[in-house]
Amino acid sequence: MANRIVQRGLYLDELTAGELYEHRPGRTITESDNVLFTTLTMNNQGLHLDAAWAATQPFGKPLVNSLFTLGTMIGQSVPQLTEGTIIGQLGLDAVSFPHPVFHGDTLYTETEIVEVRPSKSRPGQGIATMRHTGRNQDGVVVATATRTCLMWTKAAHEAALSKEKS
Repeated sequence: MANRIVQRGLYLDELTAGELYEHRPGRTITESDNVLFTTLTMNNQGLHLDAAWAATQPFGKPLVNSLFTLGTMIGQSVPQLTEGTIIGQLGLDAVSFPHPVFHGDTLYTETEIVEVRPSKSRPGQGIATMRHTGRNQDGVVVATATRTCLMWTKAAHEAALSKEKS
C-alpha cells in the first residue's frame, strides 16, 4: 500500500524567524475578479467599477480593490504555511498598498516569518507573526501586511486529532 500524503501547512515548531517563503504560482488579476469581489462586498467605488470615470482620475484606468489584493496575497501563503495548521487568525497590522494593482497584473507573494513563540496560556499552541509582501509582474511592491496567527505545534495537533477519532 502506498503512503498517503496530505497537503498541509507548517506547524508552529516548523517555522523559524527570518525564513522567507516564495509562494507560487502567481495570480493574474482579471477585471471579472475585481468586479465580482467589489460588488459582493457592496463597495460601489467608481475607481473599481466605472471604467469611463476611472479614466478621468490620476491613474487613468480602474484600480483593483485593495481588499481583494490583500485577500489574494494572504491566500497565496495558505497552502505553504497555514493549511490545516492554523487555529485562527489573530490580526493584521501595518497593511499598506504602495502601488496600485490593475486588471491584468499578476500578483506574486512572499512571506517572511518575523516571530514564533509558544502561547503563554494555550499549551501546544503558539503565535506566529508573518510579513507578507505582494509584488506585481514587474517586481513592484503593491501590498504589504503583517499577520499574526494562533497555530498548532505538531505534537499537540496530532494528540487533538487522535482524541477526536476515539
